[in-house]
Amino acid sequence: MNYPQHNKELHGALYKPEEPVIFTKADSALLRNGKPFFVPDWAERVDYEAEVVVRICRLGKGIPVRFAHRYYDAVTVGIDFTARDWQQEAMRQGLPWTICKGFDGSAAIGEWVEKETLGDVQQLNFRLDIDGRTVQQGQTADMSYTVDELIAYISRFFTLRTGDLLFTGTPQGVGPVKEDNHLEGWLEDRKVAEFWAK
Repeated sequence: MNYPQHNKELHGALYKPEEPVIFTKADSALLRNGKPFFVPDWAERVDYEAEVVVRICRLGKGIPVRFAHRYYDAVTVGIDFTARDWQQEAMRQGLPWTICKGFDGSAAIGEWVEKETLGDVQQLNFRLDIDGRTVQQGQTADMSYTVDELIAYISRFFTLRTGDLLFTGTPQGVGPVKEDNHLEGWLEDRKVAEFWAK
């Protein structure tokens, strides 16, 4: 919920949450090295959500915003796969999003790009192509909360550890993933992620 236009497509209104909306994924959710994403048979609809992901590089707790840039060293594009029907039911009942967001393979990530080679992290373009067609396009300048603000907020409640990954929110254009889709994630002009849905 870190991009207003995405909030509008899901909830019908442009708005900025009073605080960042966060959730966690188990390490079994991690999908990397181009391995295929297996669409779960227990969900009626699973959506792709392309996001910029940053890699935490040092231990931190209660990190001030002004120092947060020191706590991540690399960036990539990831896909937060969401079992949308399960999420809608959880929201209706006021239940956690653990299953709909954290199931096995639901956190696909691309190859890491060192932060220093990218310039301003809040001025990055990224996109997701499926079967050769761009389905999502975003600019980190449009975030409601910057990467540094997210790190400062999250570290109030959770100790950040080296190797933790932070997905930073998705722009508009989310939609269902289908078997045999070919997914490609781009960061600026670099293709950093490529895999198939099965």
